[in-house]
Amino acid sequence: MIKQYFTTCRDGNIAYHVNDVEKAVDKNRFNLGTKYNICTDSLKFMEQTHGCNIQVVNHNSKDCIKDCDALITSDSNLPLMVMVADCIPILIYDEKQKVIAAVHAGRNGTFLEIAKKTISLMIEKFNCQTQDIKVTLGPSIQHCCYEVSLELIEIVKTSFGEEFVNGRLIDLQEINKKQLLDIGIKNENINISSICTKCSGQDYYSYRLDKKCGRFAGIIVIE
Repeated sequence: MIKQYFTTCRDGNIAYHVNDVEKAVDKNRFNLGTKYNICTDSLKFMEQTHGCNIQVVNHNSKDCIKDCDALITSDSNLPLMVMVADCIPILIYDEKQKVIAAVHAGRNGTFLEIAKKTISLMIEKFNCQTQDIKVTLGPSIQHCCYEVSLELIEIVKTSFGEEFVNGRLIDLQEINKKQLLDIGIKNENINISSICTKCSGQDYYSYRLDKKCGRFAGIIVIE
């Protein structure tokens, strides 16, 4: 069985790289184990750099993978975690081959097609089939709030299409969806959260609202 979770502010900050006490983060991560019934001692996470480095991990891998924005595994009881505060936490899984991935897709990762490339690696390394792959895009900043520079607007129009632009607002969710459809993922297998981390008023960290905020997480595991 494959399970996935998105933490909230009520779970506390789970990132070490923000302005928080390490022991507090340790406690928040420990509490995730009880709440979501996962082995946090085996948790694999990333030193995310807004790049396109994708790593396949197993139980022998280091807990923190340096310079990385996507993790893939076929190991059971090995939870993968992506940390965000406006960027899109993308969780990918193939129940037939029992392969999972956790992807950090901010603006740069989206422009670099990291979700699409992660799926390509799942196909290459684990013989996954696109018709069996399911994808969840978790809470993140939505097109209602994601305002960018005119330079970036032109990049989106040129690289992806004008349909993803509204004034100075861009739609990262739909850009990712198009990339997923282009590689062959079924439309019905793509689930996109409608929660905007900036304006929904719901319990998620938003860097655009508070640059000193913590991070919430997307977690996926094969049980």
